Amino acid sequence: MLTNVKIDELFGIKESYQAPDVLMKVLFNKEAREELFKKFLEHEVNLDNDWFHIYFEEEHSNKAKLNQDFTPMAVASVLSQLAGNGPGMNLDVAAGSGGITIKKWVDDKMAIGFFEYRPSLCFYQCEELSDRALPFLLFNLAIRGMNAAVLHGDTLTRKFKQVYFIQNDEDGYTTFSNINIMPHSDACMQYFDIREWLEEPKRHIESIGSETRYLYQGPEEEEQLSLF
Repeated sequence: MLTNVKIDELFGIKESYQAPDVLMKVLFNKEAREELFKKFLEHEVNLDNDWFHIYFEEEHSNKAKLNQDFTPMAVASVLSQLAGNGPGMNLDVAAGSGGITIKKWVDDKMAIGFFEYRPSLCFYQCEELSDRALPFLLFNLAIRGMNAAVLHGDTLTRKFKQVYFIQNDEDGYTTFSNINIMPHSDACMQYFDIREWLEEPKRHIESIGSETRYLYQGPEEEEQLSLF
């Protein structure tokens, strides 16, 4: 069972406040990340719920500054049904650690059918302002083998720090996703309606043969493009 104490133990930390920074570093080491995923799955195999819902709300939410409150699962279920289920694209703003997106992913799989479902049939775009929530969101998407884009910044002003591209390269039902960081190119800004970058670009590419290669345009991205 994934108690708060057990989660801290799996992260290898003594104090919960350390979790976001420690997790963010692990996420960008593919081997260490997938080893961490396997350790979590030894304690909990049910991927239908956000394991960090209570943990984050108790240990990391910033209600005073960011008015953070997680959506109850009953409400997430209603939202998922209203949006309709099955193949397609989905948008979750103020995504937190991904509870609503996870519920939508579960409902999409059920609507498609166990034997017909492939990760490539569904795409999830998540937008989140909080630096603390971001690592948990990336973790939740990648361990479930989802295909998604995570925009880290302000949905209203369209000012973002980075765009993370989560891709299940093997398109497998039980495989983990890779984590990539998109370039700060004109094509990327146009595609995601980004008005301004709030950080310097970061380079991290794990996926080979990405279908989003057309976003890597321009002379300054030529070297990055060649890696795909």
